[in-house]
Amino acid sequence: MPVEIKMPALSPTMEEGTLAKWLVKEGDTVKSGDLMAEIETDKATMEFEAVDEGVIGKILVAEGTDNVKVGTVIATLIAEGESADAAPAPVAAAPVAAPAPVAAKATPAPTPAAPAPKAESGDRVKASPLARRIATEKSIDLATLTGSGPNGRIVKADVDGAKAGVAPAPKPVEAAAPSAAPVAVAPAKPAAIPEIPHTAEKLSNVRKTIARRLTESKQTVPHIYLTVDIRLDALLKLRGELNKGLEGRGVKLSVNDLLIKALAASLIQVPKCNVMFTPDQLISFSRADISVAVSTPTGLITPIIAGADTKGVAAISTEMKDLAARARDNKLKPEEYQGGTASLSNMGMYGIKQFEAVINPPQGMIMAIGAGEKRPYIIDDALGVATVMSATGSFDHRAIDGADGAQLMQAFKTLVEAPLSMLA
Repeated sequence: MPVEIKMPALSPTMEEGTLAKWLVKEGDTVKSGDLMAEIETDKATMEFEAVDEGVIGKILVAEGTDNVKVGTVIATLIAEGESADAAPAPVAAAPVAAPAPVAAKATPAPTPAAPAPKAESGDRVKASPLARRIATEKSIDLATLTGSGPNGRIVKADVDGAKAGVAPAPKPVEAAAPSAAPVAVAPAKPAAIPEIPHTAEKLSNVRKTIARRLTESKQTVPHIYLTVDIRLDALLKLRGELNKGLEGRGVKLSVNDLLIKALAASLIQVPKCNVMFTPDQLISFSRADISVAVSTPTGLITPIIAGADTKGVAAISTEMKDLAARARDNKLKPEEYQGGTASLSNMGMYGIKQFEAVINPPQGMIMAIGAGEKRPYIIDDALGVATVMSATGSFDHRAIDGADGAQLMQAFKTLVEAPLSMLA
């Protein structure tokens, strides 16, 4: 009996995607782990792997199709010798948490007709549709099996030969409270295109996501902006000395690498700025994960240097070069660009003197870096010339008071102007 292959959720925020390319065709034999398709999500193009063995029966969604909803059947998988025209096997839908009711009297959430068994930890057992069907036919408790598929998923081979037992009783689905009230935004009326010679390019999923998230940020987050001028001479001198010491190791530090380290250290010094705002909680982080803005052909993406406060600048430089290269090739994994406790955006290489960056929700702040340039500067009570850059912090005023933001900017300035202190 054919098994449905559905559009996967390749990231926690994915609701739909573009089926960019099929890597298999009807009649091809696949096994667990084989690549079947390339799917464009809201941030990257990712490869979709098979979780069961079988033969591709029918491809139901053509490559290049946009806006394919998660859960849509995109193909069928059949056994050797089985007809592709047979009715597909019914697959029990994964239980979905119901939103908390607004009324004072709670309404119990409905129980799915055939919920998946759950492990002792309370997490849903990960198993392929074919493995679930075989387990049901053999009365095998999936919670007792160890999966050998991707990410520990239980596949056909795991249930073949397993001893029959009694499947656990279905458990009701608990209602989950929404994290935040939705913001109603009226759809924008398409602008009339003037009769001027032009070209039109279809919006990519990345560009749509950027538009949605930046609109959400400016409409819902009250921004406060704080700017300081920072003397760079000591940092530039230290960078030159460090790069001499790193010759032959394939590492060349950039100014941005040192600024990532400085921002991470500043957040640890001023923990009131290393926070995230939720409707009923203020989340304070004990580690500084810095999201770094990278421009790619399809739009802006922010790969993350996790634990930047504890990493050396050489390690930050090596990791940043790898992340930036894979970001431009749309090869980042979701965990490499989702999360982060604060962001850094550097437009100094374009000669931009100063700008105000838009906060990347749910983070509480972003640091905008301008170009370093020779400016008149007071040095030891005398007018001189120094290399100076302007840095502007954008802060979520719901979570971060102006005085706390000012302390963060002061700490950042001190570390950049005396950079040896952040390397100790």
